[in-house]
Amino acid sequence: MKINLIHITVAELAAGYKDSDEEGVVAYGGLLNVRPKYQREFIYDDEKRNEVIRSMQKGFPLNVMYWAKNDDGTYEVLDGQQRTISICRYVSHDFSVDGKYIDWMGEGVPDPKIMQYDKLMIYVCEGSYEEKLDWFRIINIAGVKLSDQELRNATFTGTWLTDAKRYFSKNGCAAWKISSKYVQVKVNRQELLELALKWITDSKDDKVLCQYMADHQHNANANELWLYFQSVISWTGTIFPHYRKEMKGLPWGWYYNHHGTENLDTVKINEEIDRLMLDNDVDDKKGIYAYVLDHDERHLHLRKFDDDVKRTVYERQKGVCPLCQKHFDFEEMEGDHITPWRLGGKTVIENCQMLCRDCNRRKSGK
Repeated sequence: MKINLIHITVAELAAGYKDSDEEGVVAYGGLLNVRPKYQREFIYDDEKRNEVIRSMQKGFPLNVMYWAKNDDGTYEVLDGQQRTISICRYVSHDFSVDGKYIDWMGEGVPDPKIMQYDKLMIYVCEGSYEEKLDWFRIINIAGVKLSDQELRNATFTGTWLTDAKRYFSKNGCAAWKISSKYVQVKVNRQELLELALKWITDSKDDKVLCQYMADHQHNANANELWLYFQSVISWTGTIFPHYRKEMKGLPWGWYYNHHGTENLDTVKINEEIDRLMLDNDVDDKKGIYAYVLDHDERHLHLRKFDDDVKRTVYERQKGVCPLCQKHFDFEEMEGDHITPWRLGGKTVIENCQMLCRDCNRRKSGK
């Protein structure tokens, strides 16, 4: 990996500056991708923005900025996006500082103290995507820190990412419009794109997500991801047509990956959901949706017998386990449903027995 320190002037940085919500922000003669397409918006407040300009007017150095060099000779801003945009907007007369614009010297002549300011220090990184990502994470220390997915985006810029951002990277984007009631993410911090990647790879492992982006980096489009995401949302709405607030934020991609090809009885599933929503023994109502797919009771966090009930039953049994007929201390026994919950047994004292741990494990395993 190569890391070079370069010094450039404001005039060089601001050359070719363009700012568009849909096309992103470019500078440095069009070679620097300051804010990629569909990236989160400019977020500096006015005072921070003005302090950047005042520092340059006084000849003070700014904090070091970090760029990544791409294979085609262009650059991506990793850290320093807000400072760069502040400088370029000031040069472009988008705002004044202390009542003065950059051409305050008169006759539209830019202030040479600003334009020739040469204390912009930039570290430029070149290398494999693994090397870049490691370096990006190490220096992700200043300003508004990049999220994990924003770091991946900085590493895997290319045609695939540009197209993926069109669908997944802004409030009101296509993916958000069809999924907003099912997902719980911050779209402009790239969390929706990250969620889609986790779903399509069936993994939360950073290396797996990076490998998917590396494999597709130079693809002409992100159709595979977009079509997959639409399939997940369509399947969710078809299998679970009665929307409830508990559905927001569930891992629908995991459910689709593992149950999407099953011939599910939608009517039966939704009747079961209706019943479970009314069951007071089900502590985790959100877990009902996973339960009706695989019937693993652990999803439901079923209500347990409280200590007062267990103590009363223990005393009635005189500390004897009814299955093995051995005596145990209270702490060595566990509350058990005589009639299991799945067979209609409720979490009430009449349905409670105290079993030793071994007997309870054997019964639960049947």
